[in-house]
Amino acid sequence: MRLKALLTGGPKGALTIASLRNWRGLRGRMVLYFSLASFAAALALSIVTYASTRAYLLDQRTEVATRQAFNNAQLVRTVVESNRSDAGDLLTNIRSERGGYAVLHLADDDSFYPQEPLRFTQSNLPVDLVSKTLSGITGRQRFQFNGEPYEALGINIAAINAHYFEAFPLTDVQRTLTTIRTTLSFGVLLITFAAGLLGFSISNRVLRPLRRVTSVATDIASGGLDVRLAEERDPELALLATSFNNMVDAVQSRIQRETRFASDVSHELRSPVTALAAAIEVLQARRGELSERNQQAFDIVATQVRRFDRTVLDLLELSRLDAGVGTAQDETVNLANLVQRVAQRHGFSEVPYTSTLAITDETSLDRRRIERIVLNLLENARDHAGGATSISITGDATELRIIIEDAGAGVAQSERERIFERFARGTASRNSTGSGLGLAIVQEHAHALGGKAWVETNSAGGARFIVSIARKTPTDSETVAML
Repeated sequence: MRLKALLTGGPKGALTIASLRNWRGLRGRMVLYFSLASFAAALALSIVTYASTRAYLLDQRTEVATRQAFNNAQLVRTVVESNRSDAGDLLTNIRSERGGYAVLHLADDDSFYPQEPLRFTQSNLPVDLVSKTLSGITGRQRFQFNGEPYEALGINIAAINAHYFEAFPLTDVQRTLTTIRTTLSFGVLLITFAAGLLGFSISNRVLRPLRRVTSVATDIASGGLDVRLAEERDPELALLATSFNNMVDAVQSRIQRETRFASDVSHELRSPVTALAAAIEVLQARRGELSERNQQAFDIVATQVRRFDRTVLDLLELSRLDAGVGTAQDETVNLANLVQRVAQRHGFSEVPYTSTLAITDETSLDRRRIERIVLNLLENARDHAGGATSISITGDATELRIIIEDAGAGVAQSERERIFERFARGTASRNSTGSGLGLAIVQEHAHALGGKAWVETNSAGGARFIVSIARKTPTDSETVAML
């Protein structure tokens, strides 16, 4: 059934490019190696068996034919010695095998006497054998007659100056060899197929530990640093599991140290930065008393302090996200209304807004995360791309999407993944005053909401930032609270 599904492209076993690529992997190579090794071994054994059997059967047939031919030649000698005139009628009484033929040559009158003149004469014998026998040398030779294999013997009877030829059919031997060859060929194919099945079965057991490693590695890559491989009974696998777990322990310890360091540094910087910001606010009131040159210097300091303050705040937020501090505060809300209120509250009410969601379309999500996502994307468009040009909310049965487009030059294809990394900057924002953490925070919040963030190019050539959010059905407690 599985093979049929693969060939017919059924939903449970469609013959796709991905499934073909899987057969080029380790499992496919194991099955191939098992099959090729078994095929080579079975083929070699079959060749040796066939060659040995063929040699044995032909040797047995030659031995029987030789014995019979010499017995018949002795009979011819006895009869011809007693009455040479009966040579022509003698061969009709010679007992030869069915399908066999005999020819007698009397050298005195250089005459050939075939047993069945209408079916077989000396002209049907191999020329080399006839010449060799007539020269006085007894010999044998295999040949074809009427498409059938034969073995001919030429016997020199010196006592009566004659030569006796007899041809024996090899049809039975050929038929037996054909049957053996067919059986061996079928056996080779059967063994190869069985070896492929055995290789597939063994590969499942061999690859099972690797699948466990892959599953654990995937969980770790997704952020589950507490996941570990279970202990293995096999010594080699136990060593692999121990080494893997030690590696994960080391990675987890290093990440925790780096996260703790970033968090500690951010906290330590928060107080002096706050003090600097307060001092800047105080000095801002007396900015007019400064000379023009000092005002320029003051503006530079104020800008950098505000940038420093924003960077520290972003680092603190990322530290909390990395540490998983705080629990989700899901509420039942209408995403479209929430996004519109966030934009208006933070001074982006002039940005065109559209939504495909119904007024009654509500979902369960963390309001704080949505606000942070929307605000970061709008500020990113304002600071780096000439401002946002539209805000769109769409959704289906499984997910919701927040789409914000801008009037900038867009994001190069080579930078679309990198701009969501921490401290990464696109080409268009190299000279801006941003911290380079805004989009990284957007991505982290999107992941926390069961989705992701990415960027495309809009119809006007600018950037279109899209954040997907997994749709969650409101719980009973949230529904009651809402009512």
